[in-house]
Amino acid sequence: MDEKIQEFIYSRKDEIVNDLAELVAIPSVRDEAERGAPFGAEAKRALLKAEEYCKRMGFNTSMIGDAVLCADYGDDPELGILAHLDVVPALEDSWHTNPFVLTEKNGALFGRGAIDDKGPAMAALWALNAVKSLGIPLKKGVRLIFGTDEENGSKDLEIYKQNAAFPPKVFTPDGSFPVINIEKGMLRVRFSGTTGGNSLEFRGGSAPNAVSDRAKAILRGVASSRVQAAIIPPLEDDENAAKFTVSERGNGVLISCGGRAAHASTPDTGINAVTGLLDLVSRITGEEVLCGLSRLFPFGENDGSAFGLNCENASGALTCVLSTLAITPGGDIEGTVDVRFPTCVSLQTVKEKLIPVIRKETTLECEVILGEEPHVVPRDTEFVKQLLSVYERVEGERGQCIAIGGGTYVHNIEGGVAFGAERGDTDYHMHGANEFITVDELLKDAVLFAHAIVEVCG
Repeated sequence: MDEKIQEFIYSRKDEIVNDLAELVAIPSVRDEAERGAPFGAEAKRALLKAEEYCKRMGFNTSMIGDAVLCADYGDDPELGILAHLDVVPALEDSWHTNPFVLTEKNGALFGRGAIDDKGPAMAALWALNAVKSLGIPLKKGVRLIFGTDEENGSKDLEIYKQNAAFPPKVFTPDGSFPVINIEKGMLRVRFSGTTGGNSLEFRGGSAPNAVSDRAKAILRGVASSRVQAAIIPPLEDDENAAKFTVSERGNGVLISCGGRAAHASTPDTGINAVTGLLDLVSRITGEEVLCGLSRLFPFGENDGSAFGLNCENASGALTCVLSTLAITPGGDIEGTVDVRFPTCVSLQTVKEKLIPVIRKETTLECEVILGEEPHVVPRDTEFVKQLLSVYERVEGERGQCIAIGGGTYVHNIEGGVAFGAERGDTDYHMHGANEFITVDELLKDAVLFAHAIVEVCG
């Protein structure tokens, strides 16, 4: 059986890559709701494309609330494989290729969604297709679940839960191998108000769950020489320094800050252009709100020390990121804070330490837009042991459970775990420019998922 599954998948490489290319071509970033498209027209278009694939392969499909697509094989599904077809925005000029044209270079497939989560979604679909086409007998059914709002709070799964139940066992290829059984808690807060001034226009960050690699500001009434003098030169060969460019812009000065993109769950791997530029403009303008924000989110600090939140245990360390910040020419300000906290602290404690301090230091109002306790699935559950067994048999290396700071798609699904798709320490540039998955890993994922289906349902 092992050889038959591998042969089936690898012999259809071109078809799998072509399906992924068609999905990547759909810029399924969340947009304004439309009739029949609660998360925007492009997200719905991605669902319809996936539905086309599922019907072509002979699976029974159903659309739930125009937000989630289900593809069933067999009755009374025991296993659910949950993947998402929405993506974070792509800033084209940071990419070496067009982010919405899947491009193969040296065995790697570049494109937005290649690793998060369209590539793994196609691997799961082709895995089930392999099991069906090869006639491998299953005692229990399988349900593929494709959603469209994972990147912005998973409201799609709320719609799903109102209309259907999840299978008893669910995994998502929205994390890492071998098995992620512990996910940190998450708090996302939006603040808003006014700076009280009109000398600054600021924009940085495009996603609340990412460290931004760029930010821009226009300062009026300030000479460019003063801006240049305020820039703290980086130490020699400092790879973690923010990079600034300054130019005249009409009656103002345009300042651009470059950093390094990263997922908000691993901010130390990035360079936050938002806090880098905030530090600079707050020192130049001296505006109270900006200075308060800069004190709370110092450039280079990602552990929440300014709030007294820094803590760590076996599930990891707390992270705290100012991910987006926008200031209009009239002084209206809005921003987003992303916190991932370990199992040694509660959501309530994090809120009580974060929100009152932001209000006190900046006079800005705060709104909780996402709040979740840590997600823990014991290692000795039957499902986890099944997945680890498959991983060890197919990959030929020891399977183990890991804890992460990033919330996967199963964060609020009881007993749900992540199984794939990232491997080892490879930087797939998830949420950043030049996101990719290798061709070989895409096919390996499909083989692994097919074996998992047989292990759990066969």
